[in-house]
Amino acid sequence: MKRTTFVLLAAALLLSATASAQKRDNYEYYKNLPKYAEQLIADLHYPLAWGNSKIKNFKRWKKAARQKVFECMLTPPPAPKQYDMQIIAEEQRDGYKAQRIAFNLSEYYRVEALLLIPDGNGPFPAVNALHDHGAHLFIGKEKMIRPFGVSDDVLKDADAWVDNLYDGQYFGDYLARNGYVVFSIDAPLWGDRGREEGVDRSKYDMIAGNMMMYGVDLSAYMTYDDIRSTEFLASLPCVDANRIGCVGCSMGAYRAWMLSALSDHIKAGAAICWMVTTDVQMTWKYGRSENGGFANCLPGLRRWMDYPHIASLACPKPMLFINGAKDKLFPVPGVEKAFSQMHSVWQSQHADQNLTTELWDIPHSCPLKAQQRTLEFFQKNL
Repeated sequence: MKRTTFVLLAAALLLSATASAQKRDNYEYYKNLPKYAEQLIADLHYPLAWGNSKIKNFKRWKKAARQKVFECMLTPPPAPKQYDMQIIAEEQRDGYKAQRIAFNLSEYYRVEALLLIPDGNGPFPAVNALHDHGAHLFIGKEKMIRPFGVSDDVLKDADAWVDNLYDGQYFGDYLARNGYVVFSIDAPLWGDRGREEGVDRSKYDMIAGNMMMYGVDLSAYMTYDDIRSTEFLASLPCVDANRIGCVGCSMGAYRAWMLSALSDHIKAGAAICWMVTTDVQMTWKYGRSENGGFANCLPGLRRWMDYPHIASLACPKPMLFINGAKDKLFPVPGVEKAFSQMHSVWQSQHADQNLTTELWDIPHSCPLKAQQRTLEFFQKNL
């Protein structure tokens, strides 16, 4: 190769590399967030949060704020004409009866559920037990109540999951042994409500996007289902409809405070390891850039209220929030900020004694002591 040709080629390669570097500098996204994420956060003013809103009457504010949440949740699935409950299987356990049931949750779909009923004469207080996410969609309700009459792989998977996240104790069975009717269904895409082709976590976001094309929201369907399943629970003869609570860990905790905020059937709620503020959640500062996701995504809602503002719609109900200081999903500064914001709401209604927020030295989990703490909470408030 002639020297002149070589020099020209080298110069061209250098120019190409420089141009590529400059082009890379112009990319708008880094990892899973836009590079202008901090500006987006700065633009969130939460005009409908209690204290920010122009509405100063608390009952009127709750009505308006709930309406906005439902507006952002888009169209709900149509209510069933009748529940048409069927008992599929039943077994006696130590102090309570376990049932696998099926009922119409909407006009679109019929679902299976697990139901635990204490021995003796009811009606009993009841708890809607809301399962977690864990990027594990093979089982759902079986994470909260020990399954029966299922395949060995489902039972083994449930036992392994409970050993890992719940200290080896099925939370729902623990509550049933202590006198509560306990009920649990699968969230959409979990367990029996999954894909015909099989479990594939990577399809969740694609399905959620496709559902938005129909004008509906997958995360909202989860909450709508939790609201309607609680209405079903309240209709059962074994349940005291005036004493219904809800509980969950991780995504189940998100479901619990959302349900508490939006359903008058819920009298007390417990949320373990899910509370934070968006400014802390959606930032690179704490080493995570995948904190969002369609499992808790309601279109446009963040332009009106943050998570603790929505949870505060449950005020003045008794609520228990436990988060872990070692929980890498929910950094402590965001948890503490959210707790403070919620306390300001309960305090404004002279009900701060009804809000319990605790930060424990635990990772993202629901250990035995958290389950015991929740039982004590329900014994006091249901």
